[in-house]
Amino acid sequence: MATLKLNKVNKVYPNGVHAVIDFNLEIKDREFIAFVGPSGCGKSTTLRMIAGLEEITEGELYIDDILVNDVPPKDRNIAMVFQSYALYPHMTVFDNMAFGLKLRKVPKDEIEEKVYNAAEILGLVPYLRRKPKALSGGQRQRVALGRAIVRDARVFLMDEPLSNLDAKLRVQTRGELIKLHKSLQTTTIYVTHDQIEAMTMADRIVVMKDGWVMQVGAPKEIYDNPNNIFVGGFIGTPPMNFIHGKITKDGFFHVDNHKIKVPEGKLELVKANDMFDTEIVLGIRPEDIHDDKVVFEAYPDAVVDIEVDVAELLGAETHIYSNLGEYPFSASVDARYDVRIGDKLQLVFDMNKCHFFDPITEERLLPNGNIKAIRIEMEKIETERKAREAAEQAELERLKVEDPQAYEKRIAEIRRAERQQEREAKKAERQKQTSDEKPGLIERIRNFFKRQKEKREEKKQAEQVESDETKEEE
Repeated sequence: MATLKLNKVNKVYPNGVHAVIDFNLEIKDREFIAFVGPSGCGKSTTLRMIAGLEEITEGELYIDDILVNDVPPKDRNIAMVFQSYALYPHMTVFDNMAFGLKLRKVPKDEIEEKVYNAAEILGLVPYLRRKPKALSGGQRQRVALGRAIVRDARVFLMDEPLSNLDAKLRVQTRGELIKLHKSLQTTTIYVTHDQIEAMTMADRIVVMKDGWVMQVGAPKEIYDNPNNIFVGGFIGTPPMNFIHGKITKDGFFHVDNHKIKVPEGKLELVKANDMFDTEIVLGIRPEDIHDDKVVFEAYPDAVVDIEVDVAELLGAETHIYSNLGEYPFSASVDARYDVRIGDKLQLVFDMNKCHFFDPITEERLLPNGNIKAIRIEMEKIETERKAREAAEQAELERLKVEDPQAYEKRIAEIRRAERQQEREAKKAERQKQTSDEKPGLIERIRNFFKRQKEKREEKKQAEQVESDETKEEE
């Protein structure tokens, strides 16, 4: 068990790419934290810096109040589970789980005790004498987890461990991981691009974008009160609706030829940020847009007439897609009503549940009038970024004239880093695809051997044709 503290942690690659920017986070002992965000946001890079696999450019990393920036990975007592199972195919489940302990010269009796204890927790006791090829994808993932458990590590790091599993198995394994964490009570950091995994598993979520931490909080807190448009749109399925319009001093939100009454509490936010009669963004969850007559009576001035563009029946509810002016939106309504494409409907917006955002900074309006200060800070950050880029370019120009050899070396470093970034971006894009959009591990292996067989047959046929032509010439 351990506490972690990341203090203004930065990662800058030689080509100037700022992959992680001023990352600040304190993780409590036994806490389950999820890093979530789109591909290339810096979540895996942050995890690798915690593991010691990636050097920290700037900032401090503390584990149990001990600075570990320069501590080698093997001495940090951290266990890491990757997306790929990384099992030794020629070893049994027992030997795979015990391998790390054997390298550390742990006594045989202790190894057996640790492996059997971990296997019992994970339900792997019947499979200890099997080899990985005889296991399902979920069982292999549990073996990889078992290998981490037997180490008695202070921290578990998990880098998209469920990405290779199909949709059904992913849900099942997700539940097993939650139970496992409650049983072991080990501090855990879990990286995923799947916001559902983050919402269902984590005590707290860290939402990232372009190297920045956008918000940290409990799942419900982030869902109910997103800091900005990105978080509101990224967390939730379907995502939050965002509709641009204006709020007039008579208390109505105007978009196209529609107007919706804004409650007094929300008008106070607009007043505090001096945003009457200027562009503003309304954010509202699909489940807060209703077709219920009771809600109509409660909010008669928040009713809009729409035409259904798409209707998706999902059993207990129907997702309706339509537009307010040029802005698309979705609503989740009761499935007891038969809704079809082209139907004319009336919907009511529960404006007590809505949020308002600044279209420039994309931040949520707060009672303290936060938007002006945020705009100033954003301008400052942009100015610093441009100054940094200009300084780097000036340094390159100087080296080009004064030290051509150093210049060539620097250019080579930049190009290497760019290629590495491209590889990581492609890898992240592949990982983003869900398992039901690509074949499972066994299917991919079958396809590989099938392609190899086809290549051998093509080669054999080509050699046969060449042999026949040679005989004819003779």
